[in-house]
Amino acid sequence: MPPVLPSLLLALACIAVGFLAARLRQRRGAGADKPASPAPGEARLYGIIQSAMEAIITVDASQTIVIFNPAAERIFLCPATEAIGTSLNRFIPQRFRHTHPRDLARFGRTGVSERQMGGDRKVTGLRANGEEFPLEASISQWEDEHGKLYTVQLRDVTERERANQELEASRNELTRLSTAIQNIREEEKAHIARELHDDLGQSLTAMKMGLSLLEGMLPADATPARAQAASLHALINATVGSVRRIASSLRPVMLDDLGLFAAVEWLAQDFNERYAIETDVHISGEQIELGHALTTAVFRIVQEAFTNTARHAGASRISLRLECDPQSCRLDIRDNGVGATPTQMAKVESFGLLGIRERVRLLGGTLSVHSEPAQGFHLVATLPITTDTVEETS
Repeated sequence: MPPVLPSLLLALACIAVGFLAARLRQRRGAGADKPASPAPGEARLYGIIQSAMEAIITVDASQTIVIFNPAAERIFLCPATEAIGTSLNRFIPQRFRHTHPRDLARFGRTGVSERQMGGDRKVTGLRANGEEFPLEASISQWEDEHGKLYTVQLRDVTERERANQELEASRNELTRLSTAIQNIREEEKAHIARELHDDLGQSLTAMKMGLSLLEGMLPADATPARAQAASLHALINATVGSVRRIASSLRPVMLDDLGLFAAVEWLAQDFNERYAIETDVHISGEQIELGHALTTAVFRIVQEAFTNTARHAGASRISLRLECDPQSCRLDIRDNGVGATPTQMAKVESFGLLGIRERVRLLGGTLSVHSEPAQGFHLVATLPITTDTVEETS
């Protein structure tokens, strides 16, 4: 349905209800000794109002109820015979009653035929049993020679509000779970990195020393044995290098010892050496305390972006801009790779990009990812530095 139609239909319905209410008021004003049957058109309109799914209430300028349809009976738990002729205040919570007449009069002076009530806020209604509940409401006005009539169309949104609250609670639980999983993963990575560096690294060093000792005990003419010892030396050296590389990938020691800036520069240099992709790194701002969570998040975002470029971009160059101030950290990463269309990005989005989005979301930041064919990949992430982050570090 085009967006203009619901508003147009609502306006037409409100005008019709106002017209019918005016006719009912005229007949009531004529007195009981002059009964009059409604015209066929009025009877049809009255039937439509009575069968409407939304609650319809019409009041006069003094807020006396003139029309109260069956849907209104259901949501307010009050029969029309009891509601008609009484004040609308009985269905308004006590704390709002003093402002309602003023709001109604202000609406009457606007001359606007209809509008939504409450703006972005929900309207609160009061059932006959004293229970308050949320409503969506729109109001219209109609004026004839006897004065103004106001018609309110109401929808009980209790179930929708309850579903929204449950959905929000579920989102909060998922956020806490995701944060806990991220923290556990980082702790496990740090633990494995320490084990590799301390235990396995020390064992390899001991093996290398032992091999050197044995090599010194070999006779000078034991050429094959010396060749084998040299080969084992090379293998141990390569294994030590692999262990250091794996441990650094899991959790660089310098990230904890020297801070984020040094760790990012090391990551860029290691990336250049490993993949022969030119890296241009520019870091500005103060080396401020960011806290464990934010420091880790920024490092992992850079790491994931670099990994995606190496795996998918076919790039020869990548640039990184990292700017930090007391309020936020901003990352700007772009490459000169093959790029992709938005449709391709949506289809092939990797777990790396999903991980970046999740890290940014958990820290309340913003993320922009842009790519076009032959124009490379461009990522901008801004992460706020909150009071909690500062206190975490101190």
